[in-house]
Amino acid sequence: MLRAIPTAVLAAASDGILSRQYAAAAPAPFPQPAVRARRRVPGTPRAVLEQTLDVRFTDTVVPGYGTATTRTYNGTIPGPTLRVRGGDTLRLTQVNGLPPNEPHSGGHNLPHNLNSFNLHTHGLHVSPSGDADNVHREFAPRTAEEVEAGDPEPRYVTTVDIPADHPAGTHWYHPHLHGATSVQIVGGMAGVLIVEGDVDEVPEIAAAADVVVCVNELRLKDGKVPEFTSANALAAVPATLTVNGHVNPTLTLRPGEVQRWRLVCATAFTALPLRLTDGERNLTFHQIAQDGVTFPATVATDSLRLAMGNRADVLVRGGDPGSYALRADGVSEPLMTVEVTGPAVEPPMDLPTILPAGKPFLDEDDIANPDADREVVFHVDPGVFGGSFPNAFRVLGSNPSPAADPDGDLTRDPAYGLFDPGYVNHTLELDTVERWTVRTDETRPAFSHPFHLHTNHVLVTHRNGKRLDPPVWQDTVDLAGGRPGDTVTFLVRYEDFTGSTVAHCHQLQHEDLGMMQTVDYVETRRPGRRTPRRS
Repeated sequence: MLRAIPTAVLAAASDGILSRQYAAAAPAPFPQPAVRARRRVPGTPRAVLEQTLDVRFTDTVVPGYGTATTRTYNGTIPGPTLRVRGGDTLRLTQVNGLPPNEPHSGGHNLPHNLNSFNLHTHGLHVSPSGDADNVHREFAPRTAEEVEAGDPEPRYVTTVDIPADHPAGTHWYHPHLHGATSVQIVGGMAGVLIVEGDVDEVPEIAAAADVVVCVNELRLKDGKVPEFTSANALAAVPATLTVNGHVNPTLTLRPGEVQRWRLVCATAFTALPLRLTDGERNLTFHQIAQDGVTFPATVATDSLRLAMGNRADVLVRGGDPGSYALRADGVSEPLMTVEVTGPAVEPPMDLPTILPAGKPFLDEDDIANPDADREVVFHVDPGVFGGSFPNAFRVLGSNPSPAADPDGDLTRDPAYGLFDPGYVNHTLELDTVERWTVRTDETRPAFSHPFHLHTNHVLVTHRNGKRLDPPVWQDTVDLAGGRPGDTVTFLVRYEDFTGSTVAHCHQLQHEDLGMMQTVDYVETRRPGRRTPRRS
């Protein structure tokens, strides 16, 4: 496991439970983040996972790279893996040990308050309000005056009640403060969040080693994340992609052995079109889930694409002995090396033929007759602003943020379609089904714009007008690589939770610069609809 200089790392490791893959991967242990276990609450059917996440600059050793001085959770990249079950309470105490924020005189769609953060439980279907998955909160550091006075470092609590019927799946957590998200993600502030449940008990899956494969994207210059002082400050720095905090670690897989990999794309800029190859042939991914939702049946593929924020659960069975590389197209170095070696497992381990029912598909009437239609158009106007951040990263379509001058040239407007924290772009009624179309309309070479809606998964039904059979549940939807005119259509039923949250581009620098909208989930105004679980 990745080690950091602060002693907090050793303390963090001592109060958790190391995952069983350490033993399974011997004699060359594949690195796994420390695992935090739930505990039962006496006298109740619930369990609670309590964890302190200490955030500060640490000198973290990244094997294969060197020492990185970045903002981290508990001094490790990634942070600890959190394992819960439906019905549990997740209670995270976050300590902000970062320096005071620098003064900021620019607008809210520029980098600012880089030493403040908050917490997003990406993929969980939980409340977006109060002290739960609320990305409108700000966990600020001490001011300069408070540091000088010797005041204690502030502590902030996130409490998430996970519904008893929450599906099992692989998710992740990360900071989500507008204006500071990307600079923190590219320093390694992210961790894996697993909801355990029925799919883990399928005999063939339970027999497989359960391996976290968290891909972090570090943007480092001389061992540090560059100052976010221009639009190219982070993007121009070559990415160092790590798996569980290591550059190209090695995993051992026996011929005939099946392992379950939880692939997490915890990146800010880089999508991962993945292959597991020896240069001439690919090993097969047997995918069982996407973005934490179990498939109706296992899907065999020799490649899969993860946009920023996506997850995929796959089963991999060792084939012919040899050295394989997990590669991402467009990335020169392997993400990790897989050595298929050792005594063969005889007979080979089985793959599952039956998976538990995941999130049910919407019916044909929902697909043909949704309650409403919405459109999101990702659009970039170059050269709108002076200074180091000239481009306007807009979200157009249904109800964009208002223009500063509605009668003027909207392509030069400093507010049109840009995130406005005081403006609600989408008011969504619980228990209604709506159809969204998300597209790019850039005529210049298009950026990559993965779309992420908080709180509710979406059912992707069409890509570029072609119907998917079967459709796929996702919480982060890639626009097929960011080509101009790419279009994705999905349906979403707004369920259970009221409150204010966001929808945005998950190329996180774009989000920091304004490519985000406010979403309000409200109780239904329609007679006969059911009421929310909670807010």
